[in-house]
Amino acid sequence: MILRLSTRNATISMVTWFALMAIGGCQSPAQHRTTADETAYEHIREAQLKGLERNEPFAIETPADTLRRRLLEGQQLPTSGRASYGTDRLEKPEHWPEADYPQRAPSSGNIVPPWERGKPVKVSLIQALQIAARNSRRYQDRKELVFLSALNLDQELDAFRNTYFGAIEGLLSTDQSSDTAVQRASASSRWQRQLEAGASLSDRLIFDTARLLASDGASSVGMFFDGSISIPLMRGSGRHIVYEPVTQAQRDLVYSLLDFERFKRTVAVDIADEYLRVLQAQDGLINAQNNYDRRVTSSQQTEALAEAERLSSVQVDQAKQALLSSRESLIRADQNYKRQLDAFKNSMGLPTDADIVLDRDELNRLGESVRAALDQATDNMQNTMNVKAAELGNSVRGAPGGRYELDETLAVRRALDNRLDLRIAHDRVADAQREVVVAADALRAGLNLVAAGSFGERRSIAGARLDDARLRPDRGFYSLGVDVDLPWERTSEGIRYRQSYIVLERATRDVQALEDQIKLDIRNDLRALLEARESYKTQAVALKLAEQRVARDQMFLDAGRPGITIRDVLEAEDDLLSAQNALSAALVGYRVAELRVQRDMGLLAVNENGLWREYEPQP
Repeated sequence: MILRLSTRNATISMVTWFALMAIGGCQSPAQHRTTADETAYEHIREAQLKGLERNEPFAIETPADTLRRRLLEGQQLPTSGRASYGTDRLEKPEHWPEADYPQRAPSSGNIVPPWERGKPVKVSLIQALQIAARNSRRYQDRKELVFLSALNLDQELDAFRNTYFGAIEGLLSTDQSSDTAVQRASASSRWQRQLEAGASLSDRLIFDTARLLASDGASSVGMFFDGSISIPLMRGSGRHIVYEPVTQAQRDLVYSLLDFERFKRTVAVDIADEYLRVLQAQDGLINAQNNYDRRVTSSQQTEALAEAERLSSVQVDQAKQALLSSRESLIRADQNYKRQLDAFKNSMGLPTDADIVLDRDELNRLGESVRAALDQATDNMQNTMNVKAAELGNSVRGAPGGRYELDETLAVRRALDNRLDLRIAHDRVADAQREVVVAADALRAGLNLVAAGSFGERRSIAGARLDDARLRPDRGFYSLGVDVDLPWERTSEGIRYRQSYIVLERATRDVQALEDQIKLDIRNDLRALLEARESYKTQAVALKLAEQRVARDQMFLDAGRPGITIRDVLEAEDDLLSAQNALSAALVGYRVAELRVQRDMGLLAVNENGLWREYEPQP
């Protein structure tokens, strides 16, 4: 093959060719970002099918109408600057590479509908789960970790793609002694490719032009091509060695998706836990307010009875002291409720000064669902009041419970079969085994088959008067040989090989540690369920007794029955408050324990919107 360009059009043709190559290969920063996004999302979709056996929507772009922003604007909350609203509100600095900031994701669907100005925003538990999925900073951070893993995978894959390089240079030289000026231009195009089996290929095509700007205006074109191939035959050969960085990056992306899937479940349980604890604190505030109101009434009654000389001044003072104590308890309950509510808003990624209230009906619905599961056992609680301690312990262990109070062995088996973090730990062992193989390969001798060839001629400033060069493969220079690297010095490689075994041992111990921790978590979850169930049963009975005592002692005190003092009434009211708070805590504790045991068994499914689907045990 002979390729020839005419002298007259050589410079124009060469410049035009390379200009077209440059224009076709260059992208704007926005196009590079868009390309990276499309590629990363494609990798994520493939990893979802491999790791989760399903595809679900995944995006790291923040919605344009997050509840946080709507609250800041709608409730006119104070902010520290434009960054409080998001990157799209920032001022562009000088030399910003794009016309504007990246577009935010479409509407989030207005989980919380528009609210009336001046009134608080009411949030249900289901809405709280969805809000956290769109506003929580922790949630966004974990999604971005998945995305970064996808970008890292694409970067590793890029080493095995066709890679092109291009360069253009120009030079103007003047020889003052001969008044000769020479213009020289050179353009080169290079291609290289790394094959998965280990072979590497590269070639280069160079165009030169040299033209005299004075005298006879002579000019010449140079064309040169060279190429090479290197094939490893021992060290560094084989797909399992060469392609290992890509294999690990692919697995790391799957791991990040599995981690994110477990994170979603953890966040869902945490949000539900915090939500219910806030309602519990609110319930405690209501109980404290009712207790304070009772103490006000009791204090007034004791003063009236003392004036009628039916009670001593000591009992009046006791009532006043109890009133002051209940007032202090009311203040503590109020502040505790507000602290927990602010912390919960922060967990959802919302401003802590936003005016938000939770749906108290959630606690009522929770009470109904838990009572439906446990009241059958509670009805017989009175019959156990006089049972001996040993018999009571047996009755507790054998008492009927809720649907998630599973057999311990069955629950542990479910967890070992379904926990995503345990699956990752086992896969990490396989990664460590591959690392041993790769480290051992580095100890071998290097033997590479190397072939190279070149043909054509280059042109320098001194070659302006030479004839144009032609690409003549039949007149080229070719070589074939071997490159041998004898394994005489492999100290660092030997150290890395020994280290790889330690990594393998650690990965194996990590599986063992996690397996034992899972068993511990499941056993503790089941214990928490039993404890909450028995606490509920006990406090349900205690509440009835306390209500009866308060009514009875107050009636006896009003009637002036001998032996009844204001202390008896106050103690009965204290027991009533304790039973009310303990019953609320048991309800919340039981529900949270149900969610935790599902999470720790790996059976609580959570979708991309943060909503869960609970596990349905077989009857």
